Amino acid sequence: MLAAQTTANKGYSQDGFPLLQGAYLGQQTPGVLPKVFAKGLVSIDGRYEYGVTFSADLKEIYFSAQLPDKTADIYFSTVENNLWQPFKKANFTQGDKAGEMEPFLSLDGKQMYFTAYNADFSDTKIWLANRKGKEWQSAKKLDSPINDEEVFFSTLAKNGDLFFTDIFKSQTYYSAFINGHYGKPEKVAIDFGVHGFISPTQDYLLVDSRSREDASRTDSDIYVYFKQPDQTWSKAINLGTDVNSAFSETVPSVTPDGKFMFFSRYDEQHGISNLYWVSTEVIESLRPNSLR
Repeated sequence: MLAAQTTANKGYSQDGFPLLQGAYLGQQTPGVLPKVFAKGLVSIDGRYEYGVTFSADLKEIYFSAQLPDKTADIYFSTVENNLWQPFKKANFTQGDKAGEMEPFLSLDGKQMYFTAYNADFSDTKIWLANRKGKEWQSAKKLDSPINDEEVFFSTLAKNGDLFFTDIFKSQTYYSAFINGHYGKPEKVAIDFGVHGFISPTQDYLLVDSRSREDASRTDSDIYVYFKQPDQTWSKAINLGTDVNSAFSETVPSVTPDGKFMFFSRYDEQHGISNLYWVSTEVIESLRPNSLR
């Protein structure tokens, strides 16, 4: 695979889409200071972007995009003939649901978990689409007690355990994958946090929450919990001022190679979000020495 680089200034395809090569749409990778991701391509002025997922080979990207006061859509691009293709809108539910958002692609690339809901923003549930060959089959609502509540933002550990947010309880839950099914969910034993992203080996959990360090602030920050030797979770650790600004930061996720964290920052005019990314060094630098 070609080294990541931006080629947008070197030419365009016939339909006007930039000729992009390399991982992450060929964008210049960030260090420990967050950068807007793919400005003008993914992060577009006047539109919310959040909830991004990549395939394990980094040749597919899926993300949520939403115009103010509208339902969300999932957009995607794949690499063909060594070039990223123009973005297309997914339609996993075949029109059964008005809104589709927060995709999560399994590590083997065969399953897509996402959130779907009605035009009136009701019936928010976790859905699942299976891939047959190169094509996604029509999705179905996950048959599990998970969907007995209003839920969203599902992420998957390597062993199949599913982590998600109960909307009305504003808490992170998980359901163990046992004999091919997701049973009764259990609350994750953490102090606070929603939009929980679980690492593949479940050694850390990212969440967002209203800033806990300053009671006068109303914006959200991103926190990390680390799994301890006794299998309990550590206290929440704020990712710090380089990641957490005076704006709200939400919906964290980490790329399959473990190198970059993506999140949304609501720093655009009228409180609209852009998609940012940063090196996962910002997470690892906070890991206690005893857990390294």
